[in-house]
Amino acid sequence: MNLQADFALTVAAVILTFIILWSIRKLVKPSKQRPFLPPGPLGLPIVGYLPFLRKDLHHQFTELAGKYGPIYKLWIGNKLCTVISSPSLIKEVVRDHDKIFANRDITVAARVGSYGFNDIAWSPYGSQWRNLRKLFVREMLSNTNLVASYNLRKDEVRKAVQEIYSNSGTPIDICELALKIDLNVIINLIWGGKIQGMRRDRILADLLPVIAEMLDLLLKPNISDYFPVLARFDIQGVEKKMTTLVQRVDVITEDTINERMKNPSEKSEAETTKKDGRTDFLQILVDLMQDENNKELLGKAQIKAMLINIIGGGTDTSSTTIEWVMAELLCHPKVMKKVQNELDEVVGLDNIVEESHIPKLAYLDAVLKETLRLHPIGPFLTPRTPSQSCTIGGYTIPKGSAIFLNVWSIQRNPLAWENPLEFNQRDS
Repeated sequence: MNLQADFALTVAAVILTFIILWSIRKLVKPSKQRPFLPPGPLGLPIVGYLPFLRKDLHHQFTELAGKYGPIYKLWIGNKLCTVISSPSLIKEVVRDHDKIFANRDITVAARVGSYGFNDIAWSPYGSQWRNLRKLFVREMLSNTNLVASYNLRKDEVRKAVQEIYSNSGTPIDICELALKIDLNVIINLIWGGKIQGMRRDRILADLLPVIAEMLDLLLKPNISDYFPVLARFDIQGVEKKMTTLVQRVDVITEDTINERMKNPSEKSEAETTKKDGRTDFLQILVDLMQDENNKELLGKAQIKAMLINIIGGGTDTSSTTIEWVMAELLCHPKVMKKVQNELDEVVGLDNIVEESHIPKLAYLDAVLKETLRLHPIGPFLTPRTPSQSCTIGGYTIPKGSAIFLNVWSIQRNPLAWENPLEFNQRDS
């Protein structure tokens, strides 16, 4: 028993000695070997600043910037984070060192939800990302396709106006209505005119909650992201939940993709729908996937991941912005009246708004910009991570750290804006 006690004491003494020597080495280590990191708040051992974070993170980070300056660091668990709240420093990140900061800060939810980084949003910077992005811009966002799908967008807006008119006198959920319009347009752009009736309604009913849950998980703080050693345990169940959602996406999309692969006549149908003002992005992707030259670039995983990107990125963001615009207009009746007068003058009382009117609606454009200034969709954009260590603002930003660009703070900075908290059409 004494031998066991002596052994335990010896082991403890060795460990303690090692810790002391390691600490001394860290203290006396030449400063030139240590990176010159930004200042920042002190945290607790192991957990860092994590216990002190609030739900209103953009407010808290703005307050910390007032104390530590436009660039500061904080440890969240094992992850070193840098918060930047200066326009000039952000330019260094997104313009001067754009390739170094091209990668997004990877989370467990992003890895699973992107089918293993096979999409545009989370794929690391490189040839695959460039090719997928080029494909998306060429086939989905080209002027030809945007013009071809104009009637589709116009029809959906007209249906929404008719729905509002038929329900006049009853409350309307602006966000839900805008989300419905966006989703209908995007589904038609992806699937074309091939899904109608009950099948189309079923796809809409199945996809919308799945994408919404995916977005929630992407935004949810996950302990596995800040303590990678605990990731295998999936303590919060984020990985399991996201895996389940991905499987539901598989169920919704797998049969449709297989149908397109088996039916060679779909290609000619897709070309026909373009002549009617409709495009079919899914058929284009399937055709490219079956091309021998694109086997390494495009597979089912990439197609499904891109569909999630398009639906998730094109629905929730715009519908949330529309809701904020209407909220600001309701809070500022004089502004709403000016918008209405401009619409009457440019469009006319008996006409519907066309996309060709947009360049002439200067006051409405100013209202939209002011809304986005006060209510950006992502207060930090998507956090980035440098592919190599570099210097920003005279400080070292280590490889693999997380970078938060606090655009919410910048767009409310009193040094840049007069009365920054007031809704004011600055370009009118």
